[in-house]
Amino acid sequence: MQFEVKRDVLLKSLNFVQGIVEKKNTLPILSNVLLQLKDKKLSIVATDLDIIFFDEIDEVKIITEGSTTTSASILYDILRKISSNSDLRFELKTENKLSLKSENADFNLLCLPTDNFPTFADEFEGNGIKLNGNKLLKLLNKTKISISNDDTRHYLNGVYIHLTETQGRNFLTGVATDSHRLSSSSLEIDNINNFSPLILPRKTVYQLSSILSERSDNILMEASDNKIKFSIGNMKLISKVIDGKFPDYRKVVPTNNEKTLIVPSKDFINSIERVASVSIDRKEGVKLLINKNNVQLSVNSANSGDGNEIINAKFNADNLNISFNSKYLIDIASEVEDKNLKINFKDAVSPVLIEDVSDKNSFYVIMPMKI
Repeated sequence: MQFEVKRDVLLKSLNFVQGIVEKKNTLPILSNVLLQLKDKKLSIVATDLDIIFFDEIDEVKIITEGSTTTSASILYDILRKISSNSDLRFELKTENKLSLKSENADFNLLCLPTDNFPTFADEFEGNGIKLNGNKLLKLLNKTKISISNDDTRHYLNGVYIHLTETQGRNFLTGVATDSHRLSSSSLEIDNINNFSPLILPRKTVYQLSSILSERSDNILMEASDNKIKFSIGNMKLISKVIDGKFPDYRKVVPTNNEKTLIVPSKDFINSIERVASVSIDRKEGVKLLINKNNVQLSVNSANSGDGNEIINAKFNADNLNISFNSKYLIDIASEVEDKNLKINFKDAVSPVLIEDVSDKNSFYVIMPMKI
């Protein structure tokens, strides 16, 4: 096995591999990346057994075909430190030694035989759904902020992807909740009948977001009973889905919150950031005293003091006193595209609905805190 490739081309692919491969593995082969030379292409494969990442590189000069596996993190680290646009020359000297030469540098990397590397069947049948990559990225970014970290309710550790219909239009909708907040975002699609709802695991969501932020191509999504495949150009990401039933989230979405606050998004975020600075661990909630023309924000920490600030706003009801987790508010407000936040209240203890006037297909629900 012998080939030549540009450093930047290989590094781009290995960058995505880092998000898949676990640093500490009971199976040493899973810390490795598979390099395979065949049919004038270099294939890159990495897996943690739950997610598989494939990439094909055409811009490669193959001298002799073959395959091997070597440490994904070490190879990535070496390539990061080699100057940009360098030519890399790889040669498999023995079954467990891969030579890498570039300019004046010479490395010998330890390898493990490919026999131990997991093999995968591509068991996806049917047409799949073609999606706009940028729109899917937006959906993932808006929903992933609410993914739960609670392992006792594993079915909340991902984004629930399902089909919805509104006024005769079909949508692919993503929803995530950790029971303190909920995010929902949808993108319009052509009529698809055979897509079953599924829960996309957190790691897959973040990995897919990482790929989509670099690639603006369209994406093909195909699902089987317990797996999902995303194809983007030469790349493929295959993932297991979470086995579990996502709760009926529609029950917690408020429908009669008639007290509406309109507040500039940037001012709101900056103000929360400033008043929350007095809280060392950000555990203290932020109190909002909402009046007709302004909001008074305050954070009071028993250990480090208090912070107060007033910002202009419009409120269509009498004064309201309510508290929230400051991080949750900032996370949601940061994803709203409109210059103003539209926050709908019922009272000081009921769920609050946050809308994005610039994106009618997304909304957020947040529970108040008791302080």
